[in-house]
Amino acid sequence: MRKPFIFVAAAALLLAGCGDNSKPAPAVKAADDVVSAPVNYVGAVVQAQKQAEKVIDVSFINQAVQMFQASEGRLPKDLQELVPNYLAKIPAVPFGYKIVYNPATGTASVTKP
Repeated sequence: MRKPFIFVAAAALLLAGCGDNSKPAPAVKAADDVVSAPVNYVGAVVQAQKQAEKVIDVSFINQAVQMFQASEGRLPKDLQELVPNYLAKIPAVPFGYKIVYNPATGTASVTKP
């Protein structure tokens, strides 16, 4: 009784392992990757810095809007109302972006123009 079960299990494992489901590995151009790696790295660092600046600027502005609303009892009409009591100045945004403020919801965001 044990021998047929072992034989069937071994045959199932053997057949399950057969088959060509593998795809050929893509050719790696090591010389191209080595040459362009510093450029790609610098580009990625610049993009990460722009993203981090956008997140920090928006959170800082939205916090100032909430503080304005708590003390004044209303949302500011524009971001200039926050200066100088809640913000020292409107923060600079990365090149190619602008700060958009929605006075209806009281939220600021950084977008591309």
